[in-house]
Amino acid sequence: MADSTDQHAGRTLHVGGEWRGALSGATREIVDPADGRPFAVVAEGGAKDADLAVAAARDAFAGGEGAWPRTPVAERAALLRRVADLLVRDREEIGLLESRDAGKTVEEGRVDVDCVADAFRYFADLVAAEAPGRVVDAGTPEVHSVVVHEPVGVCALITPWNYPLLQASWKVAPALAAGNTYVLKPSEITPLTTIALHRLLAEAGLPDGVANLVTGPGHTVGARLADHPDVDLVSFTGGLVSGTKVAQAAAPGVKKVALELGGKNPNVVFADACATDESFDTAVDQALNAAFIHSGQVCSAGGRLIVEESVRERFVTELARRARLIRLGRGTADGVECGPLVSEQQRAKTEDFVASALAEGAELRCGGKRPEPSELRPESGYFYEPTVLDRCHREMRVVREEVFGPVLTVETFRTEDEAVALANDTEYGLAGAVWTADAGRARRVAGRLRHGTVWINDFHPYLPQAEWGGFGKSGTGRELGPAGLAEYRETKHVYQNLAPKPVRWFAG
Repeated sequence: MADSTDQHAGRTLHVGGEWRGALSGATREIVDPADGRPFAVVAEGGAKDADLAVAAARDAFAGGEGAWPRTPVAERAALLRRVADLLVRDREEIGLLESRDAGKTVEEGRVDVDCVADAFRYFADLVAAEAPGRVVDAGTPEVHSVVVHEPVGVCALITPWNYPLLQASWKVAPALAAGNTYVLKPSEITPLTTIALHRLLAEAGLPDGVANLVTGPGHTVGARLADHPDVDLVSFTGGLVSGTKVAQAAAPGVKKVALELGGKNPNVVFADACATDESFDTAVDQALNAAFIHSGQVCSAGGRLIVEESVRERFVTELARRARLIRLGRGTADGVECGPLVSEQQRAKTEDFVASALAEGAELRCGGKRPEPSELRPESGYFYEPTVLDRCHREMRVVREEVFGPVLTVETFRTEDEAVALANDTEYGLAGAVWTADAGRARRVAGRLRHGTVWINDFHPYLPQAEWGGFGKSGTGRELGPAGLAEYRETKHVYQNLAPKPVRWFAG
């Protein structure tokens, strides 16, 4: 798969089909968050590297008859399927790399690879099955009128550190399926599996210049891509502050902008969802999954438990008991259920949130500290215990702001209206869940929640066929599904008069 010689030499920029280092010669060490030690070196690109990559993407887009935008849809779809096959072939290696790079468990890394392969296959099938255009009835047989979709052009794709490969695929697959060329900037913290993906794209036969990759920081590479005059679309996934800057930089050029930002996601549990031992066990288990998968470093994490008051104490007591049993450690080790945070900075941010919550009156039910070091958890790693904060309220910073760490807050309600009001009392609107045995209540509450995805009696599944997006400050973009493909297209109306005649509007 990956050429380790190039990677260790820092030749990780892919521009016009060539792997090379940064123009400045700068490099960055990539650190394993499980022990804080560097294990790879990548190029630290800058604005001038971004300029070269955009120029390569523009040349590939504007080429002649054989250029990627004019490649038959069947051939584009076939290439995406070849990439999916290569991902399956290299599943173990890429899953391990994702684990070391982002800190997640190897099993999570493997699942990510499976989901990425599914995304490539989905968009291949979607474009292959499409009609060539939508005929519009002009009211006369002398006119042929059709609406067609065309690629946007050169796309700037900027991806986050928590799901490096998965988030890249949600942009790369539809962008290529639609016939675009692009420049991708992965997070400077976790770029390794994105580099691996681009090696597979080249192996699959993607023409030079179609897919370009610049590793480097957001304030230089990302900023330049956002304001570059020859970029037609910017697709960004990340935090609210950075997303706002991207939108501001893209605005003067009136570029298309797709923003997938943060979330503060409610997990609403009604008492009737806990009426039996089995349903209680399931609801608690899913609350753990919602909050602590990938150490809570998930934009859709269910970090806000909103539970009916009559079952609160029983529910939170059991939740905290199980949270204490979560096996923390290096993601590559057998039996580990939760890995470290991605960086020392992210752990310090999590610690600050917990400290502020306790100062504001939250009750610590478990966690709230760094774990004792062990063979599985080196002292130099960025580990933090799964934390449950009870007796929380809406004025607390930990309840209102995105933590992106293994922290679960608990709020309570008495009525359905109160539950909905609490769930919607957020600037974000990415995802949420409703747990109830009452089918009517489930549909009623789901319909009232202002969140882009609502799960009923489940948490975290997604389907490639279903759009993913949010309300409010969770962003303006849509990924996956037909809407995800539409983000990378322009619409053109072609009106053909088969029997043109003089109009005679004017004398002469």
